[in-house]
Amino acid sequence: MRRALSIMTILASLLAAHAFAAEGVTTGPNGEKPVPAASLTLTAAQEQQIKDGKFTAALVWHEMSEYTNAVNAGARDEFKRLGIKVVAQTDAGFDAARQKADVETVLAKKPSIILSLPVDPATAAAVYDPARQAGVKLGFVDNCPAGYKQGSDYVTIVSDDLFQMGNKAGIAMAEALGKKGKVGYIFHDADFYVTNQRDGAFKKTIEQDYPEMKIADEAGMADPARSEDIAQAMITQHPDLDGIYVTWAEPALSVLAALRAAGNKHTKIVTLDLNEPAALDMVKGGRVAALVADEAYSIGVTLARASAGSLVGLKAEPFYAVDSIAVTKETVKEGWKKSLNKDVPATIADAMK
Repeated sequence: MRRALSIMTILASLLAAHAFAAEGVTTGPNGEKPVPAASLTLTAAQEQQIKDGKFTAALVWHEMSEYTNAVNAGARDEFKRLGIKVVAQTDAGFDAARQKADVETVLAKKPSIILSLPVDPATAAAVYDPARQAGVKLGFVDNCPAGYKQGSDYVTIVSDDLFQMGNKAGIAMAEALGKKGKVGYIFHDADFYVTNQRDGAFKKTIEQDYPEMKIADEAGMADPARSEDIAQAMITQHPDLDGIYVTWAEPALSVLAALRAAGNKHTKIVTLDLNEPAALDMVKGGRVAALVADEAYSIGVTLARASAGSLVGLKAEPFYAVDSIAVTKETVKEGWKKSLNKDVPATIADAMK
């Protein structure tokens, strides 16, 4: 998963996000309403101001993955287009203390902008305060430090259209099963607004839109290392499951392993985020029916554009959301390109020949 599992937001923020999600609307970590990322534009005059400013940027990531690489590439390409030099890039390995040290290190290069995804928003104010106090423009993916105010402490947050992702996963499951059958539901059992909204949207879609489909079993997953055990228990109790939803792609691989170990060739898997092994199973006609992914490259472009614009007076919206794509065997090449802005891995391309 691309985000830290230890993330905790304050209770009021969680309640606001959950309330909006229940109504079928994506919200940010503090209940912000989403604005389409595509709506963020710069005028020719603003772009020239930015180019004339000789600004610099640092990319202080939580970790590096397929997803983060795509966000990173989008940010770098937009900064290059705007004449902003990237002077540093770091990888905290999901370690909040290491991320704090990374911020302190990159500040020596005096960047005008820092883009980042906080490892632990509950304690992240101490991580980013030195940069904020130095006047650096901060742009965040997915979340922000607890207590920070948009517009004064940071520029904006850019993330997925979370409800849309879960909704598309529900539709993909229904299409894979012919709109009828029994489904297992493995959700993220932690207070994390990103996964909570995506999971809830899947469940709501199945329950409200597909009367001939039933969620026959539910299981919360707090520790991804236990996902195979959870799947084994689920398929032992319900060997006739037609499909299993898994909260994101890495634990979905463990569910796939459990199905293979049980000799189960019937149950289909739908999960979120692109993953090469899962996609390879899908294109080979295996148990993975669909992967729903966000436009990760566009997240980087949008965050870089908003942060650069803030240097010349642009007032960004609090929360921007990018679209998502349901990737199937038939659309994997196009989906991979749209999400990550690069071609599918060679293993997948070869399997499709």
